[in-house]
Amino acid sequence: MSPNGTPDASLRLVNAVLLPGFHGTEPPPWLLDAVDAGLAGVVYFAHNVPDPKTAAALSATLYARRADLIVASDEEGGDVTRLEAATGSSYPGNGALGEVDDTDVTERVARAIGHDLRAAGIGLNLAPDVDVNADPDNPVIGIRAFGSDAALVARHSAAYVTGLQSAGVAACAKHFPGHGDTAVDSHLRVPHLSADLDLLRRRDLLPFTAAIAAGSRCLMTGHIKALPFGDAPASLNPEATRLARHELGFTGAVVTDALDMGAVLADPGFGPACVQAVLGGADLLCLGNPASAEAAALSYATARDALLEALAAGVLPADRLADAGRRARELADWIVAARATPPPPKEDALPLAVARTALRVRGNVALGPAPYLIDLRQRVNHASGSRSPHLNRLLTEAMPGLTATGVPPEGPTATRADTALQGSADRPLVVVAREPHRDAAETALLRELIARRPDAVVVLTGWPHAVDALAANTVVTYGSGRVNAQAAVERLLGGTPHGG
Repeated sequence: MSPNGTPDASLRLVNAVLLPGFHGTEPPPWLLDAVDAGLAGVVYFAHNVPDPKTAAALSATLYARRADLIVASDEEGGDVTRLEAATGSSYPGNGALGEVDDTDVTERVARAIGHDLRAAGIGLNLAPDVDVNADPDNPVIGIRAFGSDAALVARHSAAYVTGLQSAGVAACAKHFPGHGDTAVDSHLRVPHLSADLDLLRRRDLLPFTAAIAAGSRCLMTGHIKALPFGDAPASLNPEATRLARHELGFTGAVVTDALDMGAVLADPGFGPACVQAVLGGADLLCLGNPASAEAAALSYATARDALLEALAAGVLPADRLADAGRRARELADWIVAARATPPPPKEDALPLAVARTALRVRGNVALGPAPYLIDLRQRVNHASGSRSPHLNRLLTEAMPGLTATGVPPEGPTATRADTALQGSADRPLVVVAREPHRDAAETALLRELIARRPDAVVVLTGWPHAVDALAANTVVTYGSGRVNAQAAVERLLGGTPHGG
C-alpha cells in the first residue's frame, strides 16, 4: 500500500501519466515520493532553472533518484525560454528563422538549443511551435510561429525536429491541431478554431504532418475548440487524438498543454480536465506552472486523486491508463538511449549571425548620443512571462545618457503622446513596439509619435505586418530574445549589415 492507503498498482498507473511542475531549485519531498512511485516526469519553469549550473545540478539530483525520469521544459528560442529567462534567449526564435527561410540554419539552431538542454539534463523540449500564424491578431502565437505560410512552417518544423533530436533531446510539436488562426490566448480563455476539416488539412495540419514525418517523439494538444471536433478542447478530445493517430500516423506520446491554463481551469475544472484528457487520448498531463510550493503540491495531489477516483469508479479504464503509461515509457526509453550518445559540437557564432540576417532595416536607424527611448509594449506575453526588456537594457548599457520611458496606459492619444515625449526635445528618439497592429489605441499612439517626430527610429520586435510602413526609419527584429536585441543594437549604434 502507498502512504495514503492507495494500492501501489493504481498509484503507479496514475503517476505514470503525470508531468507536474514544482517550486524552487530542489525537488520537494512530495515530488521525490511521487518519483519513487512511478511518476512519469517533471516540467521545469524559469524559477527552477535560474542558471545552467543550477539546472544541471537539479537534473542530476532527479536522475539519481530514477534514471528514466522525463525532464521537460519549454525552450523555443526567441521570446520563450526557461534556461535564459533572466537574460533573454541567446537563440533566434521561429519568427526570425522563418524570415531567414534556410532550413539548414533552422536545423543547426535547433541542434544548438538541444546541446544546451542536454547540458542542463533536460530530455524533452516542449517545442517546436508549429502553428501557422494565419490570424494577424493572434495574441499568443505571433512571432513564436515560423510564419503564416503553411508550406514554409512545415519545412521549418521538420528541420527543427531533426536538429533538436540529433542533439539527443526529444521534440514536441505543438499546439495540435493548430493555435495560429485564433484571436484568444488559451492561457486566459478558450480559443475557437473555425476552420473546417478541409482547411485544417491544407493549412494547420501540414506542419504537424511534417514534424511527425521527421520523427517528432511527442505532440502537444492545445486547449482549442476546433470546429470539426465539437465542443471539447482538443486537449480533452478523443476526436483530435484520433485524427493525429489514424490520419497523420503519429505513434509517439501525446502531451497536453498546461492544465492550469484559463481555457480549461474554469470549465471543466482542473481535476475533471485531468480525467477528460486521459480519456481523450493524452498520454502525459502537463500540470502547469505553480505559483508557490504549496500550490505545486496541491496541483499534483489534485490531479493524482482525480485520476485515482475515476479509476476506482470505473470511469477511467485501467487499460487506457496502461496504454498512456506505455507510450510515456517509450518516450523515456528514447531519451535515456539518446543521453548515452555524445551530442554534436555546438556552433557558438551561429545564433547572432542568424539574428543579424533576419533584421529588416529601412531608412536611417543610427542613433546619435543620449537618445530618448519610448517603449509602447504594455501587454505581458503569457507564454514568456515577461515584456522582454533586453533591447532596452542593452541600449542603456551601450549608450550613456539614454533615457527610457513608457506611456500612460489610458487617456486621449494626444495627451499620452505629450507625456511620453516629455524630455525628448533635441534628442534622438527610438520607439519600441511589439505588434501594435493588434491594438488600435497603440497604433494611433505610434502614428501620433511619428507625426510629431518623423525622424524617430521605430523598432518592432514582432511581425511587422503594415505597421513599419508608418515610419521612415524602422528596424524589425522578428523576436524579443537577447540575441535579437543584440543584432538590433548593433545597427542602432551605426553598425553595418552582417551576413549569416
